[in-house]
Amino acid sequence: MLTDTAIRKAAARDKAYKLSDSGGLYIHVTPAGGKHWRLKYRFGGSEKLLSLGPYPAVSLAEARKARDDAKSALRDGKDPGILKKLYKLTKAQHSEDTFEVVAREWFALNKSKWIEHHADDVIRSLENDIFPLIGSMPIRDITAPLVLAALRLVEKRDAADTARRIRQRVSAIFVFAISSGKAETDPAAVVLGAMAPVSKGRLPAITKLPEAKAMLKKVEGEVAHPVTKLAHRLLALTALRPGVIASTPWYELDAIEDDLWLVPAARMKLKLAQKRDEARDHFVPVTKQVREVIEALRTLTGRGPMAFPNQRHAHKPMSENAIGYLLNRAGYHGKHVPHGWRSTFSTHMNETFPADRAIVDLMLAHVPKDRVESAYNRALHINRRKELAQLWADIILEGAPPASELLKGPRR
Repeated sequence: MLTDTAIRKAAARDKAYKLSDSGGLYIHVTPAGGKHWRLKYRFGGSEKLLSLGPYPAVSLAEARKARDDAKSALRDGKDPGILKKLYKLTKAQHSEDTFEVVAREWFALNKSKWIEHHADDVIRSLENDIFPLIGSMPIRDITAPLVLAALRLVEKRDAADTARRIRQRVSAIFVFAISSGKAETDPAAVVLGAMAPVSKGRLPAITKLPEAKAMLKKVEGEVAHPVTKLAHRLLALTALRPGVIASTPWYELDAIEDDLWLVPAARMKLKLAQKRDEARDHFVPVTKQVREVIEALRTLTGRGPMAFPNQRHAHKPMSENAIGYLLNRAGYHGKHVPHGWRSTFSTHMNETFPADRAIVDLMLAHVPKDRVESAYNRALHINRRKELAQLWADIILEGAPPASELLKGPRR
């Protein structure tokens, strides 16, 4: 049996020689003084040799454990030499499995399930907030503290809800990696309890009409890109969801007929099965003020595919956060969010026209909870919706300058 002392004292000789331990394990000493662990064994009736690495990089204890593992493999009818080659190959493959590589494989597999706008949001959130920090790291080496550190930077933007959505996506990537043999744990799953809480309840919204009108005036006086201001005004006029506004393609606006803008079900906030149902298409009345916004916008972005393009990538939609940041700069952080215009519209119109409650819900594209109500809401009531939309536009923009004036204001 070998000892560390005996191995250290083994001097070089004119010819190579070996120092035996037990079970076929020995040290091969070269004429240059190098010492290498080797294991002699028999498999399939043939004598074979397995290299276990140099001493002292591989200690005596580690060499003996490798010998014992090899013997265990032999008892199971497996060749330790083949297992070592497979291990090296697998390790080499895994070294190429960075988080970004695996994440893009996951995205390619799943993007067909999502509408284009959501798919763009998913990959953009990873490219902006995750890949720069942990994208180049082997996915097996990523720990919970590293994931949490990346999410903390998102939370610091006052975007706790966004951080949680990104965490879900990162967790799904790790689950995909585990099932593919590229990772063993999901560190994104354990960080949830350490993340900043998200305030529950209704989103903040200014619902009193005088305050809402004052807010619109203040927001439009901010230093900002006119496209963002026009998006905000269109949001206030139509009470559409911010994501629908942000992802508007020009071909929808170019196809407006009879003062109606058709938003396909595929772009609405619906379950996937409903997104494929043309009966769920949403009709937005195009008031005089909405048309002014569209015409002003056309001078800025009319040559591209998107009505509200991303400033860096014209073929992609603007970030939904752009309108939120504009509201925050105007002093409405925690008081009103882009989605809040739906509450402003709903509150005023329901209080002013209580008999039209069902039609107001239809204008908000609310999905009915029961079949009876759903059948009622399939009746479009287009004429009354146009009347209510024009009444709302006249009220909320009373005293406001035309949309074309927003092109002249201070720009960021």
